[in-house]
Amino acid sequence: MIFYEPGKRDRSVLPHDPFKSLVAPRPIGWISTMDAAGRVNLAPYSFFNAVGEGPYMLAFSSHGAKDSSTFAGELREFVWNLVTWELREQMNETSAPLPRGASEFSRAGLEMAPSRLVAPPRVAASPCAMECKVVHHLELRDLDGNTFDQHLVIGQVVGIHLDERAVAGSGIDTAGLRPIARCGGPADYTVVETIFRMTRPTS
Repeated sequence: MIFYEPGKRDRSVLPHDPFKSLVAPRPIGWISTMDAAGRVNLAPYSFFNAVGEGPYMLAFSSHGAKDSSTFAGELREFVWNLVTWELREQMNETSAPLPRGASEFSRAGLEMAPSRLVAPPRVAASPCAMECKVVHHLELRDLDGNTFDQHLVIGQVVGIHLDERAVAGSGIDTAGLRPIARCGGPADYTVVETIFRMTRPTS
């Protein structure tokens, strides 16, 4: 069993930081936002997940004050768009560093669709989008109280768009949706194609 403190690993054994490879797979936060001037941004985040269910909460974390976290701080709104296997190339295109105001939607050949309760648009081709209003927007701190330019945005889900084709019986056909997720490294992904069940034990 290997033990190391972050930043002090044996680089002869682990030349590359394995953190993202071990915390995997991670859902992709494909986040659309709008600033106060009406400019729209769309970007994928690997530090993303559901963090609450009563009410529903989604969170994404940005290294650096990028457009997504900045815009979400201005209007206090964002939309999460589900990334599927069919949308993988378009999602990847939206990760390109563009000048502020340049359209990731246009670059990726994606159509915008209007949201119902928030200003930022959603990805029309995505089979699921969740409209969120920001409840927490903060810069993370380390054990010594120092900030390190990591910005956490938590939003409460106020509206859900769902393609009816994703509904199977009384639930969702997750494998049929084929969502993709991030693994380790800058280019490693996986796709959900099989599901297995385990019943939670009773006391």
